[in-house]
Amino acid sequence: MAKAEIRTRATDVSVADFIAAIPQARRREEAGVIDAMHRRVAGLEPAMWGASIIGYGSYDYVYDSGRSGTMCRAGFSPRKAAMTLYLMGHYCDRQPEADALLAKLGKYRDGKSCLYVNKLADVDLEVLEKLVALSWDVMNERYPT
Repeated sequence: MAKAEIRTRATDVSVADFIAAIPQARRREEAGVIDAMHRRVAGLEPAMWGASIIGYGSYDYVYDSGRSGTMCRAGFSPRKAAMTLYLMGHYCDRQPEADALLAKLGKYRDGKSCLYVNKLADVDLEVLEKLVALSWDVMNERYPT
């Protein structure tokens, strides 16, 4: 059986060009807000990961299965249906802190490591930035550079 190729990798595509090409004006503006937020938290310039993820930093992982790869430490994707923020830290022992922030965030949906926001006006941006920072901190603790 052939090993599956990892498709989400850092690319040389311009983040500015990607954001400028987002067809919906509101989503394009929101992408600028979320990009600025991540730049403040990470202190890094972003890179495109795959076709649609704007990522900050990177880390190497190895699953129990032995499969390994590299992924961005934090990132987001300005998708048509919802702004998707990748909060990679899963919060570990800081779950009470994350739960308290999520309780104050506003209207969102979530998955294992994704936070979906239909429009930024639905959430408290200060709380959102604290969640991004918490995830960034947890990733740096778990995967020191």
